[in-house]
Amino acid sequence: MQEPTITDDLIAAHGLKPDEYQRILDLLGREPTFTELGIFSAMWNEHCSYKSSKKWLRTLPTTGPQVICGPGENAGVVDIGDGPDGQKLAVVFKMESHNHPSYIEPHQGAATGVGGILRDVFTMGARPIAAMDALSFGRPEHPRTAHLVKGVVEGIGAYGNAFGVPNVGGEVRFHRAYDGNCLVNAFAAGLAQADRIFYSAASGVGMPVVYLGAKTGRDGVGGATMASAEFDDTIEDKRPTVQAGDPFTEKCLLEACLELMQTDAVISIQDMGAAGLTCSAVEMGDKGGLGIRLDLDRVPTRETAMTAYEMMLSESQERMLMVLKPEKEAEARAIFEKWDLDFAIVGETIAEDRFLILHGNHVKADLPLSKLSSSAPEYNRPWVETPAAAPMPALPDMAPIAALRTLIGSPSYAHKAWVWEQYDSQVGGDTIRKPGLGAGVVRVHGTNKALAFTSDVTPRYVKANPVQGGRQAVAEAWRNLVAVGARPLAATDNLNFGNPEKPEIMGQLVGAIRGIGQACEALDMPIVSGNVSLYNETDGQAILPTPTIGAVGLIEDLDHLIAGRPGPGDVAVMIGAAAGHLGQSALAAEAWGIEAGDAPPVDLEAERRNGTFLLSNRRQVHAACDLSDGGLALAAFEMAEAAGIGVTLDSSDIAQLFGEDQARYLVACPAANAETLAAHAAAEGVPVAVVGRFGGEAVDLGGDRAPLAQLSQLYRTAFAAAIRGDLPDHA
Repeated sequence: MQEPTITDDLIAAHGLKPDEYQRILDLLGREPTFTELGIFSAMWNEHCSYKSSKKWLRTLPTTGPQVICGPGENAGVVDIGDGPDGQKLAVVFKMESHNHPSYIEPHQGAATGVGGILRDVFTMGARPIAAMDALSFGRPEHPRTAHLVKGVVEGIGAYGNAFGVPNVGGEVRFHRAYDGNCLVNAFAAGLAQADRIFYSAASGVGMPVVYLGAKTGRDGVGGATMASAEFDDTIEDKRPTVQAGDPFTEKCLLEACLELMQTDAVISIQDMGAAGLTCSAVEMGDKGGLGIRLDLDRVPTRETAMTAYEMMLSESQERMLMVLKPEKEAEARAIFEKWDLDFAIVGETIAEDRFLILHGNHVKADLPLSKLSSSAPEYNRPWVETPAAAPMPALPDMAPIAALRTLIGSPSYAHKAWVWEQYDSQVGGDTIRKPGLGAGVVRVHGTNKALAFTSDVTPRYVKANPVQGGRQAVAEAWRNLVAVGARPLAATDNLNFGNPEKPEIMGQLVGAIRGIGQACEALDMPIVSGNVSLYNETDGQAILPTPTIGAVGLIEDLDHLIAGRPGPGDVAVMIGAAAGHLGQSALAAEAWGIEAGDAPPVDLEAERRNGTFLLSNRRQVHAACDLSDGGLALAAFEMAEAAGIGVTLDSSDIAQLFGEDQARYLVACPAANAETLAAHAAAEGVPVAVVGRFGGEAVDLGGDRAPLAQLSQLYRTAFAAAIRGDLPDHA
């Protein structure tokens, strides 16, 4: 088959700018072949090269005594101490986006996002134990929103449930900025022996390069390049770039890989994710300082007459690439054949710095392998500071219960059972705290330890003040872990932004990374893995800047878990100071459509002090919840509603009830314990105040009352009603 002629239009279609193509010509001293053009496009796009963000990502704190492996591998690895047999254990985790595919084809886009993040975890030798998802959609009344929500949730559930990993948390938000570009951020975590972590760097010359898993098809060809571009009116033409997933094959691949890893056969292993065979081979060779030769005639395919270009850029799912100890070939092959998976030696490591691709006895690509990564463009893009947000206007009067109804009747703050009930949160039998209120908790099997998981960001804050918004995302994740009694360990970041070629968007990214770095440093919660998703725009309209933080904490002993619910007679105690900050608040946005004022300031010393205070006094409390969106009133309602009892808050002041000041928790405890807390707090300089009490059958906000049952009905039906298009009356 004759390859296409390289033209300016073809270069542009591959997402390469003229100066980038000139860099390729200078590097090669010749014009690339069509297959080589595709390889450069895959390796030099934003999704794979991080060319706009790399400069700033290097500023993040990534190390600590608990960190075994930071960014640069498939996932981060953090020490969690001894397991049941005295062996050191580690938690392996990462969060990654599948935004563009999910907007084009929501079911498969979301499903393969789950599949990809699970492979990132088990390719390092960890058995997945938990998943989460952070989802952002457009307005409920937008004509595509219901279709996207249903498809994405169905895809996540179908893949995760069939694979067999509990989904223990996440978040769902709605905002007009996501009308044309939803966000699907998938998180996975697994357990591994700390001394049995598998990495991707190849070693040894002449070692066999082995293809593992499912066959290669044409699905997903060009997916990484598509994910590095804005949407426009050609969006439907991009549907073929979305992959199709098979969770049952993935489950077999998991078991085969973990079985193989027990045989001492694996030199290195890499998931075939974005850019498929190209990216996995280049990363393995580059990290090991080796070249790679591939013979594509040996690649298992499920479609006929596939070209070298298609095989190198296919993003067919459930595939791995491995460098194998040659003497272990027969043993390894037998394992994969037992699991009914393909096992094919498709190449070898070579001493020369070459990426040599053969197909049909023809050389389809012959490139300097190290240059595909090291010579990728790296930009210091122009950026501008985000200007101060418009001043916060005086809000109209609203009765406290009416304000609460507005929030709990909004799909962003309503009960999300419609979502998580489609996910299996109990598979594996170790889930202790399932989705619904705060961080999810999963037991470390065979021990009395547990891991807590959360994902957090408030995009309104980030848009108004990227630095404070970045700090707040980390601080809220830290608080959610503390609120279940966990010691925060480390985080993964999923940085979702618009077009970085616009200085104002680049300024959002730079500011958010600065804020994230400051908070991670102050809270000893390093970033150990992550993902950057840029060009989240449609027809020039960007999403809200959404740097999602996924975080993991350790509960050393389940006796330290804070997982109770308020009981009748418990007092409501607020830890932390309240100034009544309503700028960029959930109430202002939902009740009046006002997104003005500055984000709430994040005092990182107060965050650490107040969180440490709660952890050291956790035996005094029955239940705890961090205060974030919706402030004190929404947190108190959610705690009371989950327990099926009423709550009374003493204040009727809207700012005190719904202000979103940071570094705060609401806890429920007996009155005597509240006195103990107050005494300890006074000694440590921590603000603590009794703000109400739990009990009865009503929600009472400073004398404004409504039956709990009535409010609960609205809270538990509003999400499904909004997705059906039957929006509730908030009046």
